[in-house]
Amino acid sequence: MTRKTLPTALLALAVLCGCGGAAETAATPPSPSAATAAAKDKKHQLEAAKADCMKQKGFKYVAWVRPEPPQSDEDRRRDAGDYQAMRKYREKYGFEVFAEYIYPKELNAPAAQGESPDQDPNMKIQGALSEAQLGAYHKAKDACMATAGKQVLGVTLKSSLDYYNQIALTRKRATATTIDTDPKLVELATAMATCLKGKGYAVTDTTPTALAKRGRDVFTAQQDKLGREQDDTVPDIAPPAKKGENQPIHMPSLTAEQARPYLAKEIKAALDDLECGKDFYPVFAPRKSAIDAQVRAQFAY
Repeated sequence: MTRKTLPTALLALAVLCGCGGAAETAATPPSPSAATAAAKDKKHQLEAAKADCMKQKGFKYVAWVRPEPPQSDEDRRRDAGDYQAMRKYREKYGFEVFAEYIYPKELNAPAAQGESPDQDPNMKIQGALSEAQLGAYHKAKDACMATAGKQVLGVTLKSSLDYYNQIALTRKRATATTIDTDPKLVELATAMATCLKGKGYAVTDTTPTALAKRGRDVFTAQQDKLGREQDDTVPDIAPPAKKGENQPIHMPSLTAEQARPYLAKEIKAALDDLECGKDFYPVFAPRKSAIDAQVRAQFAY
């Protein structure tokens, strides 16, 4: 499935356990294409509202929406759970964890975004501020996110980070109530879990959504462990996450050559995961893609 790169704050929000205030998803979800169009229109409105609010507070902010490349046929096939398309992608990128160090531009990884011609102009604005100015800027931006969120999206927000919290929670609620309770998907997930255990992989949660992200979570945890070992200011072992929060990911510094052995193991695991989920993904992926499109339309991201 196509990876969507979100702001840096979301590195800590891969999976959220809970936070209050998210608006409920619509009973009848729009089609993915209609949802994408709605999200783009709302995103422009949201950015315009934030820029107007920041101007009133005496700060410069550019209403900017990252250009989205057109979805390719391969993207659509992966989003539909097509086995061949998913296999071709995983043979190169695995679960998209350590591949970021080798193919940063292709995966629009954080390391490559500074070189992108489509870089957010607000990053340059913030980079020119002093520490004190930056603190005031972020405080104003949080307040303006709350104002714009209520005005454009009709949601109550506490901050920019809370915006992403609510996106994650809304998606989690939608998948829990529509995907994880589906008898057919539960049956397919159980068979996939049995297959993975037979290949020597640990499976602690057999719900469909947990199983679909199991492989990526394993290698993200390994990535975090390496990052912690490189950083003397944090413990080598991550402490338990607080209720309603997710652990931030400590990104290690790796060259492409250093990352290749990790990616090789990741690719093998990703292909084993796909083989075991050959019947699971064609049913799960379209359902998950539709929910993602619905949440994008609701929150305009």
